Amino acid sequence: MMGSKNGIHKNVDVESLKALVQPNNIKIKPIEDKSVLEGSVKLIQPAKRRKGSSFRQVISSFAANIGTINTGMTFGFSAVAIPQLEDLSSEIKIDKFQASWIASLSAVTTPIGCILSGYLMDLMGRKRTLLITQIPMIIGWLIIAQATRVEEIYIGRLLVGLGCGMVGAPARVYTGEVTQPHLRGMLAAMASVGVSLGVTLEYMFGALYSWKLVALLSSTVPTVAFICCFFLPETPSWLLSHGQVDKCRKSLVKLRGPTCDVEQELQDMVAYSNKNNLAHSLTWKETIQALIHPSALKPFVILALYFVIYQFSGVNPVTFYAVEVFKDSGANMNKYLATVLLGIVRLVFTVVACIVMRKCGRRPLTFVSSVLCGASMVGLGVYMYHFKSSAPWLPVALIFIFIAASTIGYLVVPWVMIGEVYPTKVRGIIGGLTTCTAHFSIFLVVKTFPLIQDAISKPGTFCLYGVISLLGTIYFYIYLPETKGRTLQEIEDYFSGRTDTLKKPKITTVNNNKPVVLQTHKGDLLPEKKRHATFWYPASGYLFCTSEGSLKT
Repeated sequence: MMGSKNGIHKNVDVESLKALVQPNNIKIKPIEDKSVLEGSVKLIQPAKRRKGSSFRQVISSFAANIGTINTGMTFGFSAVAIPQLEDLSSEIKIDKFQASWIASLSAVTTPIGCILSGYLMDLMGRKRTLLITQIPMIIGWLIIAQATRVEEIYIGRLLVGLGCGMVGAPARVYTGEVTQPHLRGMLAAMASVGVSLGVTLEYMFGALYSWKLVALLSSTVPTVAFICCFFLPETPSWLLSHGQVDKCRKSLVKLRGPTCDVEQELQDMVAYSNKNNLAHSLTWKETIQALIHPSALKPFVILALYFVIYQFSGVNPVTFYAVEVFKDSGANMNKYLATVLLGIVRLVFTVVACIVMRKCGRRPLTFVSSVLCGASMVGLGVYMYHFKSSAPWLPVALIFIFIAASTIGYLVVPWVMIGEVYPTKVRGIIGGLTTCTAHFSIFLVVKTFPLIQDAISKPGTFCLYGVISLLGTIYFYIYLPETKGRTLQEIEDYFSGRTDTLKKPKITTVNNNKPVVLQTHKGDLLPEKKRHATFWYPASGYLFCTSEGSLKT
């Protein structure tokens, strides 16, 4: 084949051209010298990858989420401490009224911590907020561990609850901002794994040690979290939103590694920041306007209703009153064995949800939870009303199905989406408000559980929870977006109305991804219309370009 330029003919090696487009076992040695002799095929080194180091992103996310283990420990502590404190041989004597305060006081300061951390995240950054959240938890656990009066336990529980409220949103937002779309769903679910692990560990510690030693062991978790978070980089999104472009680049290099095209990702972020004026510091008036903007308000309403539906499907009433539920259903099971097994099931299926979410997305897992939780709750209610004690294995099976189903979707998906769906400018504040809404829903449903039982009976309560979950499936189908594989900028564009859908555009291929081969005779020129052509051969990873009869890759 020959090409001409300025009237001078140049030979192109046809055999080299054939070798490049040969579909089988392509192996091309990289050429150190990018300039080659005329008449040969010129190779340009492949570009850096868009996907960064998975290892670096996993380690950063893990360190940021260690503190969430302490949240689970806070949930489980009262269940193991109160029976020991009520024992006649206890150093500190408590009554039922004091026991209820020990159980509930942590929930009083948790919403305060949620709102406070949201403000601190935007003001000081995600990393500094993560560091600050560990301090009240460390102090709170140490106060409980050396307590000699019940009032000291109260103070410790208040501080621990404050820290639990503060850690939820920063851990999830940090993970969402430092990970790339292909890993974000799985890694953002680490917070839910941490909570489930904390509950299980606290149940196990309580079965083996005294409540003081359990509190001391619990204090080691936020201590380790503080040390690990100290070495984390700040998130690129926060740095860029505060005009720190060089630090943003350095953060991306630390999080992605040397093989990733950091400059391209940075350019995309800068272009998006300039388009939306993210580097501008917001006044209070602008902050309020940003909070009520559709890009923030729409996802907030979606997630707030998500939390209300999943709480009133009976998730936390079953968790908090597990022993009582087992007893009322007619099943016979040791209370310590029941709590430990429920904790293990919750932990295992949280891990499963993290893995499956990467492949299946948010919507399918939510549907699994809403349908199976609804069916198991209705089944439990019907059994307790009509068939109580006739098949003692059935309520046990239904409760464990309920825990597994609720964990794989309800207890993971909305928490993951907190770090995904909100605009960068107010992600910290509204993330904290969403977490506050979630914890208020937990408080509301747990407190109303005995009241609803008195009003419509225990079987009726479980049937009500089941119906709410089943009806929630319709809401999720209509309004819950699928964010799997989408960038944070694409998600924000969707809620802002700049794009109509989050679905990925379909990519059509020609000839099953095989390259277009030009049929020419030896010595002929390339057709006029094909002298500037581009051919992509996926199996080789190279791009073939023709220009005036020459070939480049």
